[in-house]
Amino acid sequence: MTDTTPARPPLAGTPSLLRAINDRAALELLLANGPLSRTQLGTLTGLSKPTASQLLTRLESAGLVESVGTTAGGPGPNAQLYQVNPAAGYVAGLDVTPSRVRVAVADITGTTLAEQVVPSRGWPAAETLERTAAAVADTVREAGLADGSLHEIVIGVPGALDPVTGKLGYASHLPGWHSPRLVAELTAALGAPVSIENDVNLAAVAEQSFGAAQGCEDFVLLWAAEGIGAAIVIAGRLHRGFTGGAGEVGYMPVPGAPVVHRLRRKNSGGFQELAGAPAVLALAREHGLAAPTAEAAIELALDTPGAGDRFLDVLAERLAVGLAVIVSVVDPELVVISGDVPTAGGDRLRGLVQDALAGLSIPRPEVRSSTVPGSPVLHGALQRALATAREAVFSTLPGPPSQAPAGGTRMRSTP
Repeated sequence: MTDTTPARPPLAGTPSLLRAINDRAALELLLANGPLSRTQLGTLTGLSKPTASQLLTRLESAGLVESVGTTAGGPGPNAQLYQVNPAAGYVAGLDVTPSRVRVAVADITGTTLAEQVVPSRGWPAAETLERTAAAVADTVREAGLADGSLHEIVIGVPGALDPVTGKLGYASHLPGWHSPRLVAELTAALGAPVSIENDVNLAAVAEQSFGAAQGCEDFVLLWAAEGIGAAIVIAGRLHRGFTGGAGEVGYMPVPGAPVVHRLRRKNSGGFQELAGAPAVLALAREHGLAAPTAEAAIELALDTPGAGDRFLDVLAERLAVGLAVIVSVVDPELVVISGDVPTAGGDRLRGLVQDALAGLSIPRPEVRSSTVPGSPVLHGALQRALATAREAVFSTLPGPPSQAPAGGTRMRSTP
């Protein structure tokens, strides 16, 4: 039987939808390219000069863009320049460890307005969240902002938030962060939406945004410092695992380290026992290198021919053993090594790890050192916070959110 139902015409974009798409595209271009004139913005977006002019007028009225002077030195009259209004929104990022809390506040353009480090070792567990909130409030005031100015806060912690229970795991060394209502309590204390993310995952976000993994959608970041951890990015997105614990490779049994049973009780494991900072210090002592920290031991080794060379060879082999297990499963395009240990070892240690890995694994991804300055965790937290805040602030038409970057899904609560 022939179907005589008339065909539906294709759905066309409504004027409001098209305006919203153009507005968002213009804001992203202004963020990426700095101040632009109407003509420049029209050229980049493909919009006519009148349409670009209407767009800028609309965004300026909404407080999302502002004029910042005029062009000079070219032929013809000077043109008005526009940029994203930094005051359109503010975010905070935190890098939390057992010994300190690092806080930074940035405006919607990504410019850091204030940053401070607060020692936290010795805080009573019951006061941890209150003191963390106080550190954020102090940084907000240092940035010259009023209380309640933040649109989004992302906190990086050495653990993993279970997406089902909302409880922080793999973090028995982080007292005061184990409430079953952790996200809700932090949101209430800080007065803004809060997301909690594994610190190494955030370091990977930073590397993918503007570091060694730019343009790479399949990579592993190995973090080696006091603890060992990894972040796994597949098809451009973080892989967290069913309980959020993907990348907790410090607990991974590896050759050369004792097999540790009852990991939850001992909070340690094979790879950590092989290449964590305490193991690096012990290895340095075995080679006659006395130093107060793992980083200092590596720096001493770089200046000590003979014993230092042998120490670095063994350390690189240990790091490569753990990496060989990971890359054999994931087969990434790239490995980025980050944290205090690889940073201290520089390109010398990176090259040794690359060579050792090539002898242990059939996949042979390139090994790169981190290129993110300062705290990669803090930079990653700010990137995640900015992505979410911009989605809210720049959306001029309600609709489904765009796909998140490497930060992936998020747990959040509102007061």
